[in-house]
Amino acid sequence: MLVTYLESSRDLCETDSILFGAALAVCRIIGAKLPMAGRATQQSSAIPAWGKRIEDRMAKARALIGRLTSFRSGNNRPRVVRTVRMAFAGTNISLSQPDITQKLTERIDDLKQKIAAWGKRIRRFSERSRRFNQNCLFQSDQKRLYKSLERPKVCGAGPGLDQADTVTFWRGLWSEPVNHSEGPWMEVVASHSASVMPMDPATITPEDWLRRSVGPRTEKVRGSTGCIITG
Repeated sequence: MLVTYLESSRDLCETDSILFGAALAVCRIIGAKLPMAGRATQQSSAIPAWGKRIEDRMAKARALIGRLTSFRSGNNRPRVVRTVRMAFAGTNISLSQPDITQKLTERIDDLKQKIAAWGKRIRRFSERSRRFNQNCLFQSDQKRLYKSLERPKVCGAGPGLDQADTVTFWRGLWSEPVNHSEGPWMEVVASHSASVMPMDPATITPEDWLRRSVGPRTEKVRGSTGCIITG
């Protein structure tokens, strides 16, 4: 069948489609599992299988903490009691013990510590994966990396400031005379600066501007490092 279709193919895109269709048909005939349903390349999940298993453990631990807390608060429903007994299965702890409240608290704290440890493990993996992806992206496409690092612009949803109010606000700060009480350090600085002669004022005429803007003819010389030096 491929011979017939490939002979009638006139461009590379059509040939690629024919080969893909043939490969897909062969996989279906032999019963091979396809990694994806279509031709579009799909990125693998960011969370690995062990991460998903840890998230499932965290969800079950949180649900168990809720049942233990409910039982400690006085909820004696059969489902809650059954869950509490399963939580203490394999131990010598009985629900009729006088110190059952303390045992419940210890069990809840132990589950919380496990959840915190699991969460830190996932965060460490996510941080390491993020750094690895950024390093790879820096090697391949720096522009894309810097664009991904830019923070999204936050635009205010409210109306803009009134121009008159803005002018009034800043005019009240800068236009009103204010008498500042300077400290004694100003007098010390003034006494040290009394012997400094002020610089003569520089007067720049239009002819000076014209002479500086035109100037003599410059020559460009390529330095040893490949840079162009103007002199």
